[in-house]
Amino acid sequence: MSVVRRALPEDAAEVLRLRQVMIDSLSPGDGSGGGSVGWHAESLPTLRRRLSEPDGDFAAFVVDHPERPGTLAALVVGTIEYRIGRAGNPRGTVGYVFSVATDPGARRRGYARACMDALLAWFRARGAAQVHLTASADAAPLYTALGFRPKPDPLMELLL
Repeated sequence: MSVVRRALPEDAAEVLRLRQVMIDSLSPGDGSGGGSVGWHAESLPTLRRRLSEPDGDFAAFVVDHPERPGTLAALVVGTIEYRIGRAGNPRGTVGYVFSVATDPGARRRGYARACMDALLAWFRARGAAQVHLTASADAAPLYTALGFRPKPDPLMELLL
């Protein structure tokens, strides 16, 4: 059984390392940031602060690497967002999952699923009526097994 725990501020560098693993798996060598770690130093103080807020709207759940003390095997991060209420979610509380990553040497052990279970319990405890995520083709079977369904909503982005 995987021991999942809430990430702490001292885990921040490892959280960023696993986030980079995820980024690299989605955009290897295409010039969109895969492989670049220059942003880690600037991100670290904010991430440490967010990880130190146990009652905030941001949470990361991790599993420690069983063979490499001081490193993480898996990571799942999520936020709670407010949207104006509607039928089916009158309070407008929505969970959003991002940065699901497993160290390449620790895959196929159930760590990501265990972390997802912890994050989904955290969302439920905070009253989230729905949870959104963007799935890679490799991760889609895990999310489907957890009950997620594809949505037809188009995603658009504006970089400021």
